[in-house]
Amino acid sequence: MVSPDPHSTDFAYDSKIEGNVIFTQLDAAINWMRKNSLWPMPMGLACCAIELMATASSRFDISRFGAEVMRFSPRQADVMIVAGTVTYKMALAVKRIWDQMPEPKWCIAMGACASSGGMYRSYATLQGIDRLIPVDVYISGCPPRPEALIEGLMKLQAKIEQEESAKTLKQEPEAIS
Repeated sequence: MVSPDPHSTDFAYDSKIEGNVIFTQLDAAINWMRKNSLWPMPMGLACCAIELMATASSRFDISRFGAEVMRFSPRQADVMIVAGTVTYKMALAVKRIWDQMPEPKWCIAMGACASSGGMYRSYATLQGIDRLIPVDVYISGCPPRPEALIEGLMKLQAKIEQEESAKTLKQEPEAIS
């Protein structure tokens, strides 16, 4: 048997669609879209909020990662960035805003106070936002630099990239027996 000549026209190949067809898995496509269009809900509660605002400036340019659209409406956001000290008085408001965010949603604890209560070991301070809502990425520092927040966003993007998103799109409700 003769091997086919690569320059032969015996097989059909349309060179006009060469760059226009992409084969991928559904999970990979959905996760690529999700990770490159994160819309943060900034919960600036203390000094870390200044560093959060600096991250959106032109010097650090958070828009390179698709997260420049800061949404102050929980119904339009998918990443909550808790930046600063969470007191018990504020904790219920943070929880309410988290509950109003649509799925899928993620949380970043920015700074020592949001992660563990920081230097405040008092009856009024929540010792970590993870006692109230699930946290996906912790960013250390007091306050952390804008570069640290950018690294945290990149870690969140890597986590989103590994998720099984097609299963969560259409889940059948469980039957009640």
